Amino acid sequence: MPGYLTRAKVAPGIRGATNVLRIGGKGAAVAVLIFDVLKGMLPVWGAYALGVTPFWLGLIAIAACVGHIWPVFFGFKGGKGVATAFGAIAPIGWDLTGVMAGTWLLTILLSGYSSLGAIVSALIAPFYVWWFKPQFTFPVSMLSCLILLRHHDNIQRLWRRQETKIWARLKRKKRETR
Repeated sequence: MPGYLTRAKVAPGIRGATNVLRIGGKGAAVAVLIFDVLKGMLPVWGAYALGVTPFWLGLIAIAACVGHIWPVFFGFKGGKGVATAFGAIAPIGWDLTGVMAGTWLLTILLSGYSSLGAIVSALIAPFYVWWFKPQFTFPVSMLSCLILLRHHDNIQRLWRRQETKIWARLKRKKRETR
């Protein structure tokens, strides 16, 4: 992935699929999204296959997200952890994964804000998990707290009605290329 895609001036210091989508296009964003999801999914599924208890699986999921949000090799400046947390939650069950993805997508489609999709999903995730697999409620709640903390700037911009809709920059970029 070209370095300029991950060092976007769209949101300086934030590396994630949404920013890559805004400046690098759909293909690059899908690649980033897939690898971010796998970053959370593979360690949790691997530990699950080894028979690790739910408590430790939760800690592994949290560790994957913390490593994504504050990566040592990028000066502790990473993404917001949404896709990695989604990947870490996926091994809990496909039913939960589908409901989470649906909540995120529906929020984005209705509002146009990627950040709001992440925030709403993070707020409701512990309730979904409690419904489907209650033994994972605490670690998923911790993941949700991480995501909400990481989105504090977005929450302020949403409150002030200054947040950029995900489609706005894509439309502007399309007009500029004509």
